[in-house]
Amino acid sequence: MKRKIILLAGPTASGKTKIAIKLAKRINGEIINADSMQVYKDFQILSSRPSKNELRLAKHHLYGFQSSGAVFSTGKWLKLAADKINKIVKKDKVPILVGGTGLYFKAITDGISKIPNIKFSDRNSIRNLHKKLGQKEFYKKLIKLDPISKNKISPSDTQRTLRAYEVKKFTKKSIYEWAKKTKPLFKNYVFGKFFINTPKNQLLKNIELRTKSMIEKKCINEVIKFKKKRLKKSLSPNKIIGVQEIQRFLSGDLDQKNLIELMNIKTRQYAKRQKTWSRAHMSDWHMIYSSNSSILIKKILNLVS
Repeated sequence: MKRKIILLAGPTASGKTKIAIKLAKRINGEIINADSMQVYKDFQILSSRPSKNELRLAKHHLYGFQSSGAVFSTGKWLKLAADKINKIVKKDKVPILVGGTGLYFKAITDGISKIPNIKFSDRNSIRNLHKKLGQKEFYKKLIKLDPISKNKISPSDTQRTLRAYEVKKFTKKSIYEWAKKTKPLFKNYVFGKFFINTPKNQLLKNIELRTKSMIEKKCINEVIKFKKKRLKKSLSPNKIIGVQEIQRFLSGDLDQKNLIELMNIKTRQYAKRQKTWSRAHMSDWHMIYSSNSSILIKKILNLVS
């Protein structure tokens, strides 16, 4: 009999954490983080990591362990997640992967391409070029070098733009050509794939309530401490919604009302991108929703039994 792995995705502020905890209790499961921003130590509030109380309610893995100064990739996450899955299964428990990072879920279900290592000096030269040209011009250069990347990478996505460029430049193949050679790691498992498809109006309310809660929990202090580290702006933690906005608030460029409004706008835009990803890459997932968490858990249990 094949073992199960539960995948629980959804847009930001859809209540994934609470659902995952209730599900873990029902099916003897342990939770693995599948959100690229919740791996960082410095941002418990802004990344919406599970609270200390929530962490006590179920066993959680891969939350808040990574230094903000280190480069962390999908490949590194996959290696760690695979190790956790194997250990959880050996205990006769069910791995429940929870998060909002589509690439992490794709890596779990499809595997990841084995792109040759690119020398640090070569990667650094690309970053220096990017710094010189700026994202807008560098993106145009990427599309010229690798036309396959067009419409696959957002013009504002610095990290993926850089990665696609360096892969094409130094391997002579598009990152998307490499992707075709992936091999799944979990062939002998059954995936229960669930996307919490929260209605737009409800999601907007959730986002506003969460932003208000973040401010009340003093998320501004997280940014003050982070700013003192003087890390490179190209590092991923700088992309956590609220980091740049709060820095503008601290410099006097925004008042608190505009800070909250801008954080809400950025979060809504992010949620929209996550839903767009789900339509493009999660066609075989169960799209589920209920305002009643108990009903939602029942739907999941009925589909995985």
